[in-house]
Amino acid sequence: MFHPKYQPVLMAFFMALFMSFLMSAVITALNLGLPENFIKVWMHAWLSAFVVAFPIVMFVGPLVRKIVGKLVYQVET
Repeated sequence: MFHPKYQPVLMAFFMALFMSFLMSAVITALNLGLPENFIKVWMHAWLSAFVVAFPIVMFVGPLVRKIVGKLVYQVET
């Protein structure tokens, strides 16, 4: 489907998509409970969160990979 060179962008996209989707639901529910218009409020929160999350994941992802690479030791086979 996609060329392998797009893997980092696709990874960031889907990570931001799922994390913002789930976290916005949790935070909306914690702040408002489950009102009648929960889905509408949640979808608005999710869209706002995703617009912020995607660029952040794109920027922070390589930094996180470097940090994890320094924390994990290599096993010789």
